[in-house]
Amino acid sequence: MEAIPVLEDLTQFQSYRAPIDLTFNQYLLAGSLPILVHTGDMDTAGELEPRVRSLLGSRLLAFIVISHFESDECGGLRRWLDRFPEASPVCSEVTARQLAGFGISRTALVRKPGELLEAGDWTLEFLAYPAEMHLWEGLVAFERRRRILFSADLFIRRGLPRPAIQGLVWRDEVEGISPAQVPAPDARAALQTTLAVLPVEYVAPGHGPFLKAGA
Repeated sequence: MEAIPVLEDLTQFQSYRAPIDLTFNQYLLAGSLPILVHTGDMDTAGELEPRVRSLLGSRLLAFIVISHFESDECGGLRRWLDRFPEASPVCSEVTARQLAGFGISRTALVRKPGELLEAGDWTLEFLAYPAEMHLWEGLVAFERRRRILFSADLFIRRGLPRPAIQGLVWRDEVEGISPAQVPAPDARAALQTTLAVLPVEYVAPGHGPFLKAGA
């Protein structure tokens, strides 16, 4: 696992899996109330936790943002809540039901598309994300102040990211969302319409390099 400081207060944790030529990413936004985006699976969470603690110092983890119900997004949640019981999982209603049904968490903070989560120096806006494979309602999160989109399984790139921060053309990325990512045509079109108007400067995908507009 590699810890990459992609912005002053944002660290990407990146684990490369050669057999599938893909990285799995988690993010720590170490703002006034620190946020972890995605937990990793149980093994990844065990490796990630001491790295997050080192960056937090005496501060506590406040929120754990989960884009959708899948092992790399929330498989390690039980471990995180055992170590940081004060942290609140943040997810869609569908994901919250799945977490409760598996006995992982019954205290998730549910957010709907268009709703916000705000703290002293950050504001997350949540957008509908019809997550594959069942098109269950998930969420992607746009941090308004830094203009970062935490994009889950959208805009992923295979391979070992070198350099760690790469460029993007936002319009091309949005138009390139494929049926393999969002199989339902109407849902894909609605997602593209929503994303196209966002003033995105950075994209923090669940897999692949951190992306910067114009880099």
